[in-house]
Amino acid sequence: MIEQPDPTPNGAFPLTPTPIHVPDEVLTDLRRRLELTRWPDDAGNEDWYYGVNRAYLRELVDYWLTEYDWRAAEAAMNAYEHYRVTVDGVPVHFMRKPGVGPAPIPLILTHGWPWTFWHWAKVVDPLADPGAHGGDPAEAFDVIVPSFPGFGFSTPLPDHPDLNFWKVADLWQRLMTDVLGHTRYAAAGCDVGALVTGQLGHKYADSLHAIHIGSGQMLTLFNGDRAWDLTGGRPIPDDLPAEARERLLALEHRFAGHLAAHVLAPSTLAYGLTDSPAGMLAWILERWITWSDNGGDVESVFSKDDLLTHAMIYWVNNAISTSIRTYANNNRYPWQPSHDRWPVVEAPTGITFVGHENPPGVTTDQRVRSFADSERGRWYNHVNLTAHDRGGHFIPWEIPDRWVDDLRRTFRGRR
Repeated sequence: MIEQPDPTPNGAFPLTPTPIHVPDEVLTDLRRRLELTRWPDDAGNEDWYYGVNRAYLRELVDYWLTEYDWRAAEAAMNAYEHYRVTVDGVPVHFMRKPGVGPAPIPLILTHGWPWTFWHWAKVVDPLADPGAHGGDPAEAFDVIVPSFPGFGFSTPLPDHPDLNFWKVADLWQRLMTDVLGHTRYAAAGCDVGALVTGQLGHKYADSLHAIHIGSGQMLTLFNGDRAWDLTGGRPIPDDLPAEARERLLALEHRFAGHLAAHVLAPSTLAYGLTDSPAGMLAWILERWITWSDNGGDVESVFSKDDLLTHAMIYWVNNAISTSIRTYANNNRYPWQPSHDRWPVVEAPTGITFVGHENPPGVTTDQRVRSFADSERGRWYNHVNLTAHDRGGHFIPWEIPDRWVDDLRRTFRGRR
């Protein structure tokens, strides 16, 4: 069932805002756990070869205890509207920025892991109010930014252990059409959020103006016996050029431990991460460090306050377990097509590619052509492909201006 909004005057938003507020006792418990952190030995890890370096993690934890201010972060979030609804029994939190322009269209932005809804914070204002940010008011969006179910404030999920990306797409369709009353809308996403958005463009293309994503993966990405292995168990070819081999190994190292643990044993991992805030921070921090385009300095992309705010959104909602379970469910409940037409994703699609994720042997100048000519390229009705030298996995956070420009271009003439 869907939680029905109260009747409202024509044109009014149909829900009542609920600001974010974390109880004091949750923050007190966090402080106690941080103070009691038991630190492992980490000899020989000055170069981060073995993973997160203890000295830097202790520096972050000390900052968490002595300087970080969650209430300030909470106030920044509450500058926007926040709502909570239940869709098919699933709790859904979303942040909203009303569009400012002659005819804003609704836009739903979907994040992935270890993202939070707040990773969209840098693009929400220019998308909603382009006239105030050097853009054309005619390109305004009414911006909806949900917490992925099982992430952040879209919790708890004790009765829905099977949620995955294509089931979330069904929830988003119900949210945007049945709950919020839109006949058509726009969608964008990155990471697993790009798969959700791609599934919307596959199953619900008639409801969409277009979609814009941060990668162009096939929706079968997590299908199969070795979904936890980017190579599918295939050996690296002996004749691969040295530079391409080095690039391939770097990509494997970046994602292998993450995918294997999340797909194969998420619950086992979750016990430690749920009990220890320092442990949870370490697990997430490694991804923020290795996946962002930071030149060896993560704080050039995420300040200490940024890192801890995103970590807090996981911690205060006890969301780490249900967030990582999503990966296993993407594999356990494989994607199946809703139709057999080509391209599989029929909605007009824009894609932003970034240099930090260039495939082995492919330069930024070659990226668009490489994708368009690939099997993945055949899956999408792509109308706007753009590649940037700069930028890592967290595109709207790392290169927000370029993401906004790319997204606007996708929707021009498609409103």
